[in-house]
Amino acid sequence: MKILIVDDDKDISELVALILKKEGIDSDIINNPIEALKVLEKGNCSYGLILLDIMMPELSGTELCSKIRDKVDVPIIFLSAKKELIDKMLGYEIGGDDYITKPFDNTELVLKVKSHLRLNKRKVDNKRGKIITIGDISLNEESFEVWKDGKLVELSTREFELLRYLMINAGIALSKEQIFDDVWGANYGDIGTVAVNIKSLRDKLDNDNKYIITIWGYGYKFVRMD
Repeated sequence: MKILIVDDDKDISELVALILKKEGIDSDIINNPIEALKVLEKGNCSYGLILLDIMMPELSGTELCSKIRDKVDVPIIFLSAKKELIDKMLGYEIGGDDYITKPFDNTELVLKVKSHLRLNKRKVDNKRGKIITIGDISLNEESFEVWKDGKLVELSTREFELLRYLMINAGIALSKEQIFDDVWGANYGDIGTVAVNIKSLRDKLDNDNKYIITIWGYGYKFVRMD
């Protein structure tokens, strides 16, 4: 995962990038905090970590952190000559994840960067594990949200559970009885509710029957796209 170094001191930022490069970690450098703000305020951060100097002209590192923290969900490590406990406390309070003082020890820098990159990768992997995507339909098991072509689609709880069940079992022919038992439970309603909810899903997500295939006399199958 590439990291972003924001420091107005070109020599320091290039030294940090070189140290990390030797450890197999690539970096982008932005020496102007205003330019960094323009990049990070877009909220589409592709970096695995941000190394942020505190004392910069026009916009301090703490100010930059507070402006981007609600948009950028990656570790932020402050790299600063300020060594007082009050400065470190402020850094943590506004959303920083760690604090390294200048002049820094190369080994400490590498260890902390690698540690936070590992934690962030684990967090990203966990999030991905909760999202099921087939074609242009994505289902987030954690937030109970479904998107089609990048647009949020409103589903009832039962429609969501049915879609989740079909997507998890994509490519498998499922009988109406099997769907009913696994999604509703054998003692809930009657089997006709399966067809009703399938129709509702098609109306909202699959008007051309691209994904949900009817197997006449048996049940349904959600088509795999791989």
